[in-house]
Amino acid sequence: MQPTPRLLPTLRGALGALVTALAVIAALFAATPAARADTTVCEGFGSSVIQGRYVVQNNRWNTSATQCVTTTDTGFRVSRADGSVPTNGAPKSYPSVFNGCHYTNCSPGTRLPAQLAGISSAPSSISYGYVGDAVYNASYDIWLDPTPRTDGVNQTEIMIWLNKVGPIQPIGSQVGTATVGGRSWQVWSGSNGTNRVLSFVAPSAIGSWSFDVMDFVRQAVARGLAQNNWYLTSVQAGFEPWQNGAGLTVNSFSSTVDTNGGPGGPGGSSACTVSYATNVWQGGFTANVTVANTGSAPVDGWRLAFTLPSGQQITSAWNASVAPSSGAVTASGLAHNASIAPGGSQTFGFQGGYSGAFAAPAAFSLNGTACTNA
Repeated sequence: MQPTPRLLPTLRGALGALVTALAVIAALFAATPAARADTTVCEGFGSSVIQGRYVVQNNRWNTSATQCVTTTDTGFRVSRADGSVPTNGAPKSYPSVFNGCHYTNCSPGTRLPAQLAGISSAPSSISYGYVGDAVYNASYDIWLDPTPRTDGVNQTEIMIWLNKVGPIQPIGSQVGTATVGGRSWQVWSGSNGTNRVLSFVAPSAIGSWSFDVMDFVRQAVARGLAQNNWYLTSVQAGFEPWQNGAGLTVNSFSSTVDTNGGPGGPGGSSACTVSYATNVWQGGFTANVTVANTGSAPVDGWRLAFTLPSGQQITSAWNASVAPSSGAVTASGLAHNASIAPGGSQTFGFQGGYSGAFAAPAAFSLNGTACTNA
């Protein structure tokens, strides 16, 4: 007999160590969560949910050419965008992400539709990724309707063009300029035959921005394109491509709606008092407004909302930023008076003109809380 080789125990030990190492590696892989797979949607009106609360929609409505959107953890990118349409007509599509309801598709947990009079603010933020080899806009689409509808076309559409590439323009014609949300905009107004459209066009590209959607909604109300008893049905952000568009990206998106239905809102206890003192002459007036905080906590970044009676127009203001100049307006504190301490107050004023019989605003709300008239 040949003697048993002395190397056999060593080989057994090496194999045992290898098995142990493989087991450790397998355990590490099992303990590491798998990355979320991105979802690609190519169906014309297909959609997918991101962040558990927003809907990404392909929304390819004016072309039969293939278009696909691929979701990410925080947004989406246009992964394919075939074909083109004439730049003097409607765009190919509106790949976008939204909070609210669009043609019966409602985002999870949304507070929309919500009546405008019951919304104190609607903060939103966006970060875009642009490409240079396409014709498109990067835009918000904000929908308003007299009813809390979740299907079909709403009566008024507000568009906010944060970027424009190529020979394209909004619906209608330019009717002026305006400062909204601290930025200057070209203002366009018109109709597409189905709904009225109010568009705000940035003079140069905006890559990212945080703002209050209600600043633009109040512009629509002031221009007679909506009323405070109407409803905000959705807040959308994306792109309207006319030619190409692959690579366009929404890096991140957020949208919330703060309503007055919580503590301090309708049915709750008031935590503020407003004194509205006026000096009136034929065709003109001044108003001195004192806002008192009767609550137990400071009010930081105060915003007093009220509606000027029909025929009144603000021409100047002091100690506050007041916009728009008529209709449903909001006065906001400046850097030196942005906070109201418990038991304290802030005073601001404005001058304006009026036609017809003069009247004071009927009601005021401070950061969404209804106030008592002094």
